[in-house]
Amino acid sequence: MKYFIPIYIVLFFIGLSSTYGQSDSEYLKKKNDSSEVMYYIIAGDTIAREMIDLDEVILLDKLKFGSEQDRRRYIILRRKTRKVYPYAKMASERLTTMTERLKTLDKRRDQRIYTKRVQKYIEGEFSEQLKKLTHTEGQILVKLIHRQTGRTAFDLVKELRTGWRAFWYNTTASFFEISLKEEYRPFEEKEDYLIEDILERSFQEGRLDRQLPAFPIDYLDLKASWNKKTVNN
Repeated sequence: MKYFIPIYIVLFFIGLSSTYGQSDSEYLKKKNDSSEVMYYIIAGDTIAREMIDLDEVILLDKLKFGSEQDRRRYIILRRKTRKVYPYAKMASERLTTMTERLKTLDKRRDQRIYTKRVQKYIEGEFSEQLKKLTHTEGQILVKLIHRQTGRTAFDLVKELRTGWRAFWYNTTASFFEISLKEEYRPFEEKEDYLIEDILERSFQEGRLDRQLPAFPIDYLDLKASWNKKTVNN
């Protein structure tokens, strides 16, 4: 069976809710007394960093794998992550929109009607696509929902529906080896670290649209943490 979880659960969440080449630009640092000034050399002209508003770019190392098996696992994880990330991003956007909209509705009846209308629309748009997710893709999606919303899928159902429904949904999901209580912990879980690496590379390559996580994740600190763990092991 390919359903990783009853489809209406995921639909509920969604309903609620370049790397620069050195040939193009180079930079150097010049010291003036006790301060440092960043300069860019572009087409032969030297321009102070303060005069150019550029987004921060993290220079990523070339991927290295300990074995061919590790390389294949990473590629499979990359494919799955890129597939489900847009749904997690959309869930965050819809949740924000719906939360703001519900604040304007005073009556519980009006809130329920609005929620059902949004959910019905999303079901028509994305039902067939979400039905094709495997259980591993579903678990990654649950983690990314936590990354983008700051709340587990279980807590979202409990908060926006009832505690009993959250318990029931989690029990049903467990039949497919899925936990709606799963959190995204890239500093503790190796798979989550790899997912974060995949996301950062995909953002820079323009394959995915960047959306800030609900909680701060410093990629350089994350990478240093895992490099340290590798050395100590």
